[in-house]
Amino acid sequence: MKRLFLLLILAMSNVSAAEPVIVVLGDSLSAAYGIERSRGWVALLQIRLQETGYPHRVVNASISGDTTAGGLARLPRALAQFQPEILIIELGGNDGLRGLGNHQTRDHLDQMITLARNADSRPLLLGMMLPPNFGKAFTEKFLGIYRELAEQHRVPLVPFFLAGVADRPEWMQGDGIHPNAQGQPLMLEHVWERLRPMLDGEPAGDLAVTHSETMRK
Repeated sequence: MKRLFLLLILAMSNVSAAEPVIVVLGDSLSAAYGIERSRGWVALLQIRLQETGYPHRVVNASISGDTTAGGLARLPRALAQFQPEILIIELGGNDGLRGLGNHQTRDHLDQMITLARNADSRPLLLGMMLPPNFGKAFTEKFLGIYRELAEQHRVPLVPFFLAGVADRPEWMQGDGIHPNAQGQPLMLEHVWERLRPMLDGEPAGDLAVTHSETMRK
């Protein structure tokens, strides 16, 4: 009986180990800041995966207020602990808002992509834009970080994670920075557009976004 129990535990462990994992490494936009966690886009992603028959488990490793430096520091442990098949990187917005410097942001994101690849995890990059009061030149350079990294590493890119959301006040919280629950489904759709082909095994190079496609967004 004891041996049978041990075999059952071992079998359950193997099933759990074989379960593919998607890790979301993000900030408040992915941590469901200001709304019920169950209504955030990451929670909605788990529901979408189940509804469409994908076996993946989503791990939300997002922390409100996090920067690319914080994400980079946390990433090795997350990769070792969860061994994700896919790593969704949603970071950088707080870098820009705090004026931490585009070079630093780019370097941290670059290292995260490399770490993921070295751990046999496929990265998906979510692009961010800064509010227009930062000036056109600065905001365009900041957005360009994501496009350049996507082209350099040939990784899938969501050009602007909050496209169609940030410019709708009724879908934003009072701070004008964080989407409310109404905006979360569209955020999910932006991610799903790039994520689903990855789940179906399409080569990363075929999913990378070119400069012209980014600008059309």
